[in-house]
Amino acid sequence: MIEYNCEVIVIDNLYSGSKDNINSKAKFLNWDISKIDLNSIIDDIKNTDIIFHCAAAARVQPSIDNPLPFNETNITGTLRVLMLANKLKVKRVVYSASSSCYGNTEITPTPETAPLIPLSPYGLQKLVGEQYCKLFSRVYDLDTVCLRYFNVYGTRMPEVGAYSLVLAAWKQQKREGKPLNITNDGKQRRDFTHVGDVVSANILAALHEENFHGESFNIGNGKSLPINEVADMIGGEKIYGEKRLEPFETLANNKLARLILGWNPTGSLQKYIEENY
Repeated sequence: MIEYNCEVIVIDNLYSGSKDNINSKAKFLNWDISKIDLNSIIDDIKNTDIIFHCAAAARVQPSIDNPLPFNETNITGTLRVLMLANKLKVKRVVYSASSSCYGNTEITPTPETAPLIPLSPYGLQKLVGEQYCKLFSRVYDLDTVCLRYFNVYGTRMPEVGAYSLVLAAWKQQKREGKPLNITNDGKQRRDFTHVGDVVSANILAALHEENFHGESFNIGNGKSLPINEVADMIGGEKIYGEKRLEPFETLANNKLARLILGWNPTGSLQKYIEENY
């Protein structure tokens, strides 16, 4: 939004991120959304028009291992953000939802109308966040829109720790000459979506003229690939490790985002791997 000559304020507790990734033209506030005092921070962010709620304790497996802190951030934190938005009388909240709300769906490509049966605390928490957005639109007349991301990748992904994505972990393993570690049998399929396309969807949602009233949109590339095939794009030995509870396939039906938002994903996973690995 800085490129649109907007004043940008970034709120982050830096638990899984880095201040180095924040544009120097943005104002930075080191706050934790699950603990912020709503009354004491109003003056720091008054005159806010749009809130992009991207903050979350992300990743499926860590939420299964230790669900309580994930609940505090993803549910309590989201409620606090919505309460803050209501106090500020913002134009819209753009909520970063997740395709994990679908669980192990049998409907592919998956439309927004598919049954929502999360497989993890993280998936459930992100779904509750959507429901809170819809409720605030209905009860408080706060306009909200929910963007269900599908397997986002791109530059600045953390390569180590519980929050690292498979593509980022493989990048480090490739650099260190280690085999690429794959959970389950690698036949599971994923719809990988470039972060640039996600940014585009957020901006289009923010600038949309009509109210959304909590509507949800799939933000996915619309093409799924087997994990083994993606590993082969990177090259090298593969090893198969732990078994995890996960959907067999994620594949977005993105027709609604194309129609309503005018969104058109252009990211190429093959090109990204060729340029970065």
